Amino acid sequence: MCNTPTYCDLGKAAKDVFNKGYGFGMVKIDLRTKSCSGVEFSTSGHAYTDTGKASGNLETKYKICNYGLTFTQKWNTDNTLGTEITWENKLAEGLKLTLDTTFVPNTGKKSGKLKASYKRDCFSLGSNVDIDFSGPTIYGWAVLGFEGWLAGYQMSFDTAKSKLSQNNFALGYKAADFQLHTHVNDGTEFGGSIYQKVNEKVETSINLAWTAGSNNTRFGIAAKYKLDCRTSLAAKVNNASLIGLGYTQTLRPGVKLTLSALIDGKNFNAGGHKKNSITTCWSWRRPLRG
Repeated sequence: MCNTPTYCDLGKAAKDVFNKGYGFGMVKIDLRTKSCSGVEFSTSGHAYTDTGKASGNLETKYKICNYGLTFTQKWNTDNTLGTEITWENKLAEGLKLTLDTTFVPNTGKKSGKLKASYKRDCFSLGSNVDIDFSGPTIYGWAVLGFEGWLAGYQMSFDTAKSKLSQNNFALGYKAADFQLHTHVNDGTEFGGSIYQKVNEKVETSINLAWTAGSNNTRFGIAAKYKLDCRTSLAAKVNNASLIGLGYTQTLRPGVKLTLSALIDGKNFNAGGHKKNSITTCWSWRRPLRG
């Protein structure tokens, strides 16, 4: 059976090399645990050092495996409540149905989505529909895979305006240690990425993007190096001369420390420049019990 990703996960390996291992300007903590009755609790908090703003969220999840049901409740510091009900692999193998709702008590605003996804062998597809009586927006995507090649399409249709508001294509190739991904968004935004796993310790990635009708081309390279099973180094640079450096150390199971720096290469000696910063990010994750 082929492991065909969703449309959003196309090129994920390259994105992870660019995004993981950095924590610019924030302190973060993640906590997870599980009660004896099978209820999973997870919470996370962020504090941004430049603005002093803090945010957090709490999530509880309960699974009824015999019926393929999962109930999830969410709350965040913006006082938004969310409820999600998922039914998976019961009506058909690989079929997942989800009802996702949110409610803001302060304003009385309500919203919801119906989601469906289906994965079998070498394809995956899905659709989301906003619950909006004034005219729902319909989202859809599909990915086909054959001998390492991947082709995907993503769209959204605004029924209130009878207009196609999103029209994206993607093409890529995936092997054990190499991935190539290209995409076109709405016929105006073009992008591509290359991921290469050199060996068990070294991963590299290249990212390129540009917009039709402008000279704004974005280019970046990134690499990750594992010193050992507990320590890793990360580095990236883009065509704007922004340099990112990261150091991650697992102090003990579930406790991780990340030191990261963002440097403006054009103003390297300007220590007071807002883009020259060194920050610390703590992550504590308690393994699930039960």
